[in-house]
Amino acid sequence: MKKLIAVLAMMLVPVAGLAAGGPAVPLEKANIDLTNEAAIQRGAKYFVNYCLGCHSTQYARYQLMKNVGLSESQIKENLIFDGSKVGDLMKIAMPSEYGAEAFGAPAPDLTLEGRLRSEDWIYTYLKSFYADPTRSFGVNNTVFPNVGMPNILWELEGLKEAAYKYEVHEGAHTVATFESEAEAQAMVREKGEGLKVVKVVDGFNKISEGTLTEAEFDQVARDLTTYLAYVAEPSKLERQRLGVWVLLFLVIFTVLAYMMKKEWWKDVH
Repeated sequence: MKKLIAVLAMMLVPVAGLAAGGPAVPLEKANIDLTNEAAIQRGAKYFVNYCLGCHSTQYARYQLMKNVGLSESQIKENLIFDGSKVGDLMKIAMPSEYGAEAFGAPAPDLTLEGRLRSEDWIYTYLKSFYADPTRSFGVNNTVFPNVGMPNILWELEGLKEAAYKYEVHEGAHTVATFESEAEAQAMVREKGEGLKVVKVVDGFNKISEGTLTEAEFDQVARDLTTYLAYVAEPSKLERQRLGVWVLLFLVIFTVLAYMMKKEWWKDVH
C-alpha cells in the first residue's frame, strides 16, 4: 500500500510543478456562466461577425445553438451568411494555404480552444492587444507575443499603446524594477556581469476611443469567451450534473460492499 501511495505521489509531481509555474502573464478571471444562454447567443453573434471569416469551428454545427434557445429560423437569419444549412459544420472558405501566406501560419480551428487554453486565457487575450508599429498588422499581444493576427475588435475597443517597465534579471530572477531604461542600465553597469535589462509591458494607455465603453467591451470579450467555452464542451453542465449522482452512487455502493464484506468474512475471522 505504501509503495502504491509513493508511485501516485511521484506521478503527481509533474502536474504540481506545472500548476505552480503558472502563466507568464497574469490572467484576468473571465467569470463566465455557461447557464447564461443569452451570453452564449451574443457570443455566437460576435463570433460569426468577427471571427468566422478566418477561424472555423469545424467540429461543431450551427444547429448546436438550438440547445441554448435559438430556433432554426433565428440561426438562419442571424448566424448563417454563406448559404450553409443549419445542420452543416461551421467551416470557412479561406484555404489554409492562403492563411499561411497572409498571416504566417494557417488560422487555427477554434472548436476546442476553450479546453486547449482556458476561459481566463481567451478572455485576457481578447483584451490584451496593443499598438506595435514593428509588427506586420501594427499590433501585438501580451498574452500571445508576436501573434500573427490583427486586432479584429479594435473598432469596438479602440486603440491602446503599451506602458512599459524595465526589469533587471539575474538568470530567471527579477532583482529590481525601474520605470526608465536608463535607471535599469545604470544598475547593470554598477553591479557587473550576469544581469540584463528586460522590457516588460506594464499596462495600457488609450490612444483612441472605440464605439463601446470599457465595461461594454469587457462584456463582449466575456460573451465571446462564453461561446467558445460552450462550443468546446457543450455537454459540460450535463456531465457535471451526472457526476454528482455517480459519486453519490459510488459512496453508497462502497458502504454496502464494506458491510457485505464484513458479513461474509465474520465467520472466517
